Amino acid sequence: MSAFSHRDPAARGLGMTSQRARDRLVERLAAEGIRDRRVLDVMRALPRHLFIDEALASRAYEDTALPIGQGQTISQPYVVARMTEALIEPKLPRRVLEVGTGSGYQCAVLAQLVEQVYTVERIEELLRNARRRFRKLGLDNIRSRHDDGRLGWPDEAPFDAIIVTAAGAGLETALLDQLAPDGCLVAPVGPPGRQTLLRVRAGEQGWVSESLGAVSFVPLLGGTG
Repeated sequence: MSAFSHRDPAARGLGMTSQRARDRLVERLAAEGIRDRRVLDVMRALPRHLFIDEALASRAYEDTALPIGQGQTISQPYVVARMTEALIEPKLPRRVLEVGTGSGYQCAVLAQLVEQVYTVERIEELLRNARRRFRKLGLDNIRSRHDDGRLGWPDEAPFDAIIVTAAGAGLETALLDQLAPDGCLVAPVGPPGRQTLLRVRAGEQGWVSESLGAVSFVPLLGGTG
């Protein structure tokens, strides 16, 4: 039984949203190369069906992205797991900034692993829904803000790690400036159809980026809505 089942009966799920469905998803993630047991355990416990529309709940534990409205998606579980795994290697960060709250699922995964998550979302309706889910699940180590995520959260910088859940044409200088000296940033970069997931760390000669493979994300937009 998940850690969330006692807080809300809806978290337990039924049939296609049950714990058994979560277990099968985690088995697939492990078979696809996710190795960090901490990440797998969190995703086994976290009720993804609470982060999408009820009409799509039966598909919650498929390894696929799903629409959440406003032209946005909840990321494929494998991508969430891969980005989380990349972010917490080789050491677990204490304070993490997330750019693009979306449904709140990626943020909720991180909140089970790190001390504090700061998340910024440009679409107010999505942020309201995510905040409601965080409260429902008792996630009290998340701070959220309605703002242009490309600007980060300067008042709370520096961050040990930054994760970006939408793809920009390049890396945002404002975000790199908000990283702690030994921090890392994980972000998709590139145009639709040619996006690459990057992990960036500071090196002796400046920023050093590592490609983690091809991905497909919605574009990183500015402003608020």
